[in-house]
Amino acid sequence: MSPTTFRPRLPERDAALVQLGVRSDRFDHLVALAGNPNVGKSTVFNALTGLRQHTGNWPGKTVTRAEGLFTVGGTRFKLVDLPGTYSLQAASDDEEVARDMLLFGRPDVTVLVLDATRLERNLNLALQVLEVTSRVVVCLNLVDEARRVGAAVDPAALSRELGVPVVATAARQGEGLDALRTTIREVATGAVKPAPFRVARYAPDVEALIAEVQDAVQQAYPALPNARWVALRLLNADERVEAAVHRGEFDLLAREEPVSPRHTPPPPHSVAQAAAAAGMPVATDGEAVLAAASAVRWRLPADFHDRIAQGIYEAAEGIARRSMLTGAQRVRFDLDRTLDRWLTSPVTGFPLMVLMLGVVFWLTIAGANVPSAMLGELLVDNGHAWLRAGAATIGAPAWLSGLLIDGVYLATAWVVAVMLPPMAIFFPLFTLLEDFGYLPRVAFNLDALFRRVGAHGKQALTMCMGFGCNAAGVVATRVIDSPRERLVAIITNNFSLCNGRWPTQILMASIFVGALAPAPLAGLVSASAVVGVTLLGVLAMFLSSWLLTRTVLRGEATSFSLELPPYRPPRVLQTLYTSLLDRTLIVLWRAVVFAAPAGAAIWLVSNVQVGGASIAEHLVQWMNPLGVLIGLNGVILLAYVVAIPANEIVIPTVLMLTVLTGGVPEVGAGAGVMFELDAPQIGELLRANGWSTLTAACLMLFSLLHNPCSTTIYTIYKETGSAKWTAVSTLLPLAMGFVTCFLVAQLWRLTVGA
Repeated sequence: MSPTTFRPRLPERDAALVQLGVRSDRFDHLVALAGNPNVGKSTVFNALTGLRQHTGNWPGKTVTRAEGLFTVGGTRFKLVDLPGTYSLQAASDDEEVARDMLLFGRPDVTVLVLDATRLERNLNLALQVLEVTSRVVVCLNLVDEARRVGAAVDPAALSRELGVPVVATAARQGEGLDALRTTIREVATGAVKPAPFRVARYAPDVEALIAEVQDAVQQAYPALPNARWVALRLLNADERVEAAVHRGEFDLLAREEPVSPRHTPPPPHSVAQAAAAAGMPVATDGEAVLAAASAVRWRLPADFHDRIAQGIYEAAEGIARRSMLTGAQRVRFDLDRTLDRWLTSPVTGFPLMVLMLGVVFWLTIAGANVPSAMLGELLVDNGHAWLRAGAATIGAPAWLSGLLIDGVYLATAWVVAVMLPPMAIFFPLFTLLEDFGYLPRVAFNLDALFRRVGAHGKQALTMCMGFGCNAAGVVATRVIDSPRERLVAIITNNFSLCNGRWPTQILMASIFVGALAPAPLAGLVSASAVVGVTLLGVLAMFLSSWLLTRTVLRGEATSFSLELPPYRPPRVLQTLYTSLLDRTLIVLWRAVVFAAPAGAAIWLVSNVQVGGASIAEHLVQWMNPLGVLIGLNGVILLAYVVAIPANEIVIPTVLMLTVLTGGVPEVGAGAGVMFELDAPQIGELLRANGWSTLTAACLMLFSLLHNPCSTTIYTIYKETGSAKWTAVSTLLPLAMGFVTCFLVAQLWRLTVGA
């Protein structure tokens, strides 16, 4: 039997795949990859597919979907990486996506990745998957770590227990992957026919209730291989399964599959009797099934679901115990426990967390200086001069070269030069901490604080990601299951000081705040001011979260299970690759798309004359009273309006507008042309145009508390799909910025008198 003809193309399955957002062409077999979080599932996916991958979102969900291709002996396999989940109960978007793909996408093979060091806990999901489908290959991953900690598992024994093939792998080292590919092909082509173990019996009263609904399902869909699982989901009032029964989707899913001989179907009951007991007319098989389930649900004991879960856990415990090798000895000191005693301690956890994040920020800022300067020289200095010379050579009109070169190109070049190096450093460092296993410890440390303000503990992770880029932080909120708490995290992520705002903070602190201290302490005072503003942003996040969860987003904070994964050596090369492609370049591209029209707008308002003065001069004069009232000036307000696409170009725009409106034509390169000077020169220019320490302090606060950049605003809209919540996310920090700067300015003037 040929591998490519074992199972004919099923139009109804292809339609289901399209509905699920999975392309259903150009492959011979569909493979789903499932497993708990932190079991190395992504490593297995990357090892099998290499560079042949595609990333997107499931339709209607914000859950990321990764797809890839691999071949075995000329047979093409599409691998779909399902979200990491602990259950198929569909209590979250991740669980719903995984469950729907396994049930309605009908993969030819489901590869179930288990952690060999935590077998018993992983088997809870495994037993649920085996209830849904029999075409399963177990990938027993992390066997190298299991050997180090003395938790050896016998793959042959586990295979006998589960009734499906088990392949031992250490995906990070490439161990066992060839055997895994071969086994996938054997199951897909029918050379190996799994007979999965399924939890057969609970207490007699529970079994009797399950039997009534299971019989109804079997009578309606005689060839359905997982009638018992469907019955259990109907008894749990699973809306997606109920809708599938109502629409007749299980008629399409019914097909013959092997069932474990250890599973004995319960005795049949009458569907008509069950429907009659519910007092419902039976018009179709699907309605009869729903009637039976509805009738039985009224008779469920209060602890029904707890007893079902207990049965699964007891079965998992027995299988794990019988699959473990005896006599294994621990061969290393338990480093994980020692690190956790320091990193999660109430005494040392927070100081070490602040120190760790401080080191990351310092490496990002200090490390980006050289490449930013190199890119600035290449793109801004030399590139701009070359383009100007080329435009003059071909005789391009002055207005056209000004608009395209001085405006569009220069703004775009500035964003790339300033934004790319910090992101290229921060995101890999952040991902290395994630790979090492430290970020879940950060969430653990901050969970109590976020819960006190009504937010979700995982918001700690999205906050940290926001320090690199708020747009990336907004995307990272997908890890939060609760829609309400996810919305809170999205709205408040702007208070994380992103890398685009660090240059403004550092420059103002160095020029004005550091000058207040003696020369030997100037650097320390400047750094302390920046750290203070950063911590103020965290405080603003807590305050705004507290206000939101007690007003427009009122509700109880949900609990969640947070697994602390083992510490693992980070994968440096893979981290660099994934960070640059999946985070850095995507965010940079969005920023460039918005920066180009911003450059055109900056040039136009600076060069278009109305009544003998440029539009920019009119706008600065009009905004100046409001700016002075809140401790700023019209130049700063206009700069934040026209530079909304990217915070990175705020300072160059401020300098250009200061020269334009201050009557200093000898400085800079002309109207609408952004430029930069050394810090001392910037200080002299700003002070000569009326800037004071109050102006710098209010600018640092406004830089923290103002509307998100256009890239983040666009990302918020894409993630929420709501213009209302996008407006709230934009206007809330802006209002807080105006109010805070106004109060600080008035208090400063009352006490200092300046």
